[in-house]
Amino acid sequence: MKALPLIGMKVLDLTRLLPGPVCTWHLASMGADVLKIEDKEGGDYARNFFLNESDIEKNEPSVFYKAINHNKRNIKLNLKDEPDREEFLKLVKTADLVIESFRPTVMDRLGLGHEFLLTLNPALVYCAITGYGMDGPFKNMACHDINSLALTGVLDQLRDFDSRPIMPNLQIADLLGGGVCAAMGSLAALWRAKSTGIGGVVDISMTDGILAHNLTAQVAVHGQGSSLMPFEDLLNGGVPCYNLYQCRDGTWFALGALELKFWQNFCIAVNKPDWSTQHWSLGQAVGGHHSMELRDKVQALIGSEDKAYWLSKFEQVDCCMTPVISLAESMHLPLFKERGMFTVDTHGKSWLNSPIRFK
Repeated sequence: MKALPLIGMKVLDLTRLLPGPVCTWHLASMGADVLKIEDKEGGDYARNFFLNESDIEKNEPSVFYKAINHNKRNIKLNLKDEPDREEFLKLVKTADLVIESFRPTVMDRLGLGHEFLLTLNPALVYCAITGYGMDGPFKNMACHDINSLALTGVLDQLRDFDSRPIMPNLQIADLLGGGVCAAMGSLAALWRAKSTGIGGVVDISMTDGILAHNLTAQVAVHGQGSSLMPFEDLLNGGVPCYNLYQCRDGTWFALGALELKFWQNFCIAVNKPDWSTQHWSLGQAVGGHHSMELRDKVQALIGSEDKAYWLSKFEQVDCCMTPVISLAESMHLPLFKERGMFTVDTHGKSWLNSPIRFK
């Protein structure tokens, strides 16, 4: 195995909760030396999120905190205290990246803004993750994942059968708009700093990040002036070949036969060859009457048998048909075991590993 590519990179992580820690978790997983700096009073708020009885009994931080901070070094500093402030500035002089997630004016008020830090270390990359960016009319407003999703049309697209917006238990804006975009932007700026000796500022707005990735709804807006509701668009249930179906025993399957060849394979497997000519790529109207009618027929068929039957039926069929399973089940799936996506600790608990591989 090759050495991890970020070995030697020094990162000072002042972030809390999810977006910033996930960004630096990725960097640490790729070899960076991440020093997580927490305040002396309570530290990262994530320490107390989702605490269970065992955590409280052992006086340990939560699994939520440990999952995304276990691969970092840690110190506690009070940046308002002069000796601690001087210690931080000493660390800045040899760091490659400083990443923080305060509101835009906080670091300036501490006398530790990016302009000052760059005078100490001109090659430094300074990444700020905020809800709405370092400038603009919302810059000083508080923001969480749900707010970013609400303002970017994402929650509008996440609706149940009654068209009510749903709250996903995957923090899309925090992780994609914040964590991943921050890692990508920081690495780009670090590449420039390495070749030119000139650092700079990476301004990451979680809300900008999630807006930029709301691609499918954008297609509809450009095409007809508005986004589409559930069962009206190609990827949100408007075609039978790309949909969710419930078995007789109540479990669900995800059918992703978006391309015609996969749909044809599905139709052959279920002995419905006449369905194979009814596909969006052959002119079937997305979200139209015929699409919904065929979707109901597929549901009736899938609903006539249990999960075990369909698992056996589709085991060797190349049509993108997979069961909807829980994370607890995912932890035992050979796919992820063989890919090394989980590490089991001495207590028998499974921890997620970085999805990035270097060969």
